[in-house]
Amino acid sequence: MATFTERMAPFLVFWLAVCLSGTWAVDRGNFKTCDQSAFCKRQRALKHGESPYRALLETMELTNTRLTLQLINDNNKVRLLLELYRLQGNMTRVKINELKPLKPRYEVPDVLIREPPTEPLSLLSQDENGVVLSLGAESQRVILSARPFRLDIMEGSDVVMSLNSRGLLAFEHLRMRKDTSQADPEAEKKDEADPANQAEAAKEEEEKVEDGMWEETFKSHTDGKPNGPSAVSLDFSLPGVEHVYGIPEHADTLRLKTTDNGDPYRLYNLDVFQYELYNPMALYGAVPVMLAHNAQRTTGIFWLNAAETWVDISSNTAGKTVFGKMLDYVQGSSETPQTDVRWISESGIIDVFIMLGPTPKDVFSQYASLTGTQAFPPLSALAYHQCRWNYNDQEDVQSVDAGFDKHDIPYDFIWLDIEHTDGKRYFTWDPHKFATPKEMLQGLQDKKRKMVAIVDPHIKVDSNYKIHTEIQSRGFYIKNKDGGDYEGWCWPGSAGYPDFTRADMRTWWASMFAYDQYEGSMENLYTWNDMNEPSVFNGPEVTMHKDAMHGAWEHRDVHNMYGFYVQMATAEGLIQRSGGVERPFVLTRAFFAGSQRYGAVWTGDNAAEWDHLKISIPMCLSLGLVGISFCGADVGGFFKSPNTELLVRWYQTGAYQPFFRAHAHLDTPRREPWLFGPENTALIRDAVRQRYTLLPYWYQQFYNTKKTGDPVMRPLWVEYPQDPATFALDDEFLIGRDLLVHPVTEEGARGVTAYLPGKDEVWFDVQTFQKHNGAQNLYVPVTMSSIPVFQRGGSIIPRKLRVRRSSTCMEHDPYTLYVALNPQRTAQGELYVDDGHTFNFEKKEFIHRRLSFANNVLSSVNLAPDSQFSTSSWVERILILGASKPSKVTLKTADGHESQLEFDFDASMSVLTLRKPGMNAGVDWTVMLQ
Repeated sequence: MATFTERMAPFLVFWLAVCLSGTWAVDRGNFKTCDQSAFCKRQRALKHGESPYRALLETMELTNTRLTLQLINDNNKVRLLLELYRLQGNMTRVKINELKPLKPRYEVPDVLIREPPTEPLSLLSQDENGVVLSLGAESQRVILSARPFRLDIMEGSDVVMSLNSRGLLAFEHLRMRKDTSQADPEAEKKDEADPANQAEAAKEEEEKVEDGMWEETFKSHTDGKPNGPSAVSLDFSLPGVEHVYGIPEHADTLRLKTTDNGDPYRLYNLDVFQYELYNPMALYGAVPVMLAHNAQRTTGIFWLNAAETWVDISSNTAGKTVFGKMLDYVQGSSETPQTDVRWISESGIIDVFIMLGPTPKDVFSQYASLTGTQAFPPLSALAYHQCRWNYNDQEDVQSVDAGFDKHDIPYDFIWLDIEHTDGKRYFTWDPHKFATPKEMLQGLQDKKRKMVAIVDPHIKVDSNYKIHTEIQSRGFYIKNKDGGDYEGWCWPGSAGYPDFTRADMRTWWASMFAYDQYEGSMENLYTWNDMNEPSVFNGPEVTMHKDAMHGAWEHRDVHNMYGFYVQMATAEGLIQRSGGVERPFVLTRAFFAGSQRYGAVWTGDNAAEWDHLKISIPMCLSLGLVGISFCGADVGGFFKSPNTELLVRWYQTGAYQPFFRAHAHLDTPRREPWLFGPENTALIRDAVRQRYTLLPYWYQQFYNTKKTGDPVMRPLWVEYPQDPATFALDDEFLIGRDLLVHPVTEEGARGVTAYLPGKDEVWFDVQTFQKHNGAQNLYVPVTMSSIPVFQRGGSIIPRKLRVRRSSTCMEHDPYTLYVALNPQRTAQGELYVDDGHTFNFEKKEFIHRRLSFANNVLSSVNLAPDSQFSTSSWVERILILGASKPSKVTLKTADGHESQLEFDFDASMSVLTLRKPGMNAGVDWTVMLQ
């Protein structure tokens, strides 16, 4: 009989051939549609308005912190337990579970940063039809209707959101299979005799047994379900809403589409080879958070469930043309726009957080209070990263590093993919190609540069490999349904998969990053977690079998959290190796709600095509809306080879996205920035240098998102929530409040049309300083050197214009302040400075200053008087855009010293340049124009 390895060899050869060809697109047949996912098909077949659930008001209990009552399914008499909480910060939590489950159902741990604090609920009224509860504010309340069960959240006379208004609540209870010998007669007797469970045998026998309830097959894989179907589902109605966003990751538009005539959006972390665009297929990560927005209010829904999940969206205005909507208006149609959303998960419980805003930034703050904010990265991680699969050896790394210096292009990180290891054994180095890794790392360190090496969570099964033998001996591998270690195929061949859901496994994994464990590593080596969906080449849908076991839980319960846990353990390892001093940098491909706490993500295996460049914008915007600000796409495209125009335009776009990394497939020609002729090298150099000049602004934005949860890269509607013209825009974006970017993403473009928002705003082209009014579509002619970027009038942005080989080399360099004036408001900005790499900012070791310009006075004021930090950087130039010519300019420093400043005034562009003011960036000062 052939061994497993022999049987799998042809499969692996085929899979590798597909990967290395570079010409294949995703084979949709490898991934399920809703019709092929038994629970999705079953739930989607339920009819609206026929809910079998009613609330048993006599079971209601109201304490100071929560309301509980039982729901009953009149079709099978199974009872559920409803819990309702009012949470601090204008949120409501709804939990629904079986009252007496056959065994515990999975409730997601570790994602919430704490148990959310509650506020008192009070009963306003009650009758036989339902109850009315106050949510604190006089006008905000919850109406609970009994028959059928329904929840309405009201503000005044307006319905903000309804739950189960379409009657699509479904909760498949765990049960013993009655038609097999596996059933336990004693358990069945106990189950039927339990009056609390009310599972009437006669009713249950009548329930139709459908395909896929107890077992389903997809291709050659069979998934057994010992406790039968366990799906949960609930619908939400959003009156007055036409625009919903979020639920990444999908290669789709920012505004989510209706799904009535196709598949729902799928949330199931998968290794999707060269994904297609503009469809709802699942990709590498899943964040079950949706935002709803109109000109009056922003709300959010956080569906805390880690199982495979499908999200249906329907709208009563979907498909209506602009003319049709105008006709409704003229004819006085009374139909209120409404979006209906339905969540369907394969297992677990219903645990949903309703974030009631009412502003976009309120929703960001509410979600951050639940799952935390974006990890504050080292400053260098915000600079440029150079990667490919793979740099061949140490000499190749040294040559590429030297190439950047030769062509005067800065970079901070060079990356190594899987080929740097000894036979795909992670935490090791190829003994021939990377024989002296510390020497290589020291060479980078001497230039103040860093490296990232890949560490994937599939572990080569090899008795001579320390990592494998340790995990195996400690029993840390995920188990198959029969109790043995689960094995699948990935890059090393036969591989085991550590059970990162175990805290002791994560602790051990973190310890492997210690310098005495990870031989050859140094403090300037950081980590990339790939393939952590997890990717299993010979598994169903290229991932793990759902009936694999994580202790007491099936993989189906925890699947979407696997990558979250891998990144968590890796980040902790990088922190621990420095004794808790240094901030980590960890990039992950798979992610879940809360992953923002551990590092960065990227959009996976994209292609060198113009549409992939375009889609990088809404993909990163969607992630930012749900807390994950540190996002980027492979510059140039991972698969295929970009022509020079696409490559240049991608650098120009990537330079203005949070994570800026070039990456390429093993099978593509080399594409270091200097390989495409001097003219294109100069264009790429300019784009990368623009990124470096703006690093002070990027860093301050990440500090802000660490504190508030506001996205760094954000859609225009976040800042202009009452302007419907912004609601569906996803070809331009804001960085913070003050920079608007409209990248060139069309081949052969000679111009772009940028929407400049805000009727009271003015916007300045950052290259020409030309001033434009807001609330207009502006046609901007472009050449190959153009990156249309505008600074908002009323803002102050610090830059560092002395670009060096790396960000660390620029640490002590001076600042240039760009002050963009709007006559209607004070111009404001911030300057944040710390050491750039440690956690000492948590000990108040930083500088945080408010920069303001009003009444012809520019000042710097300390925002953190109790902080202690100093900088040797100074202010070497100030540009004031939209200025008038002064007769003189006076600088007054904190010690009372006054001096006259030299200045130039360009009357044609109304730009005032103050030269060599020279004051330290960390102290109080005032500049007066007279």
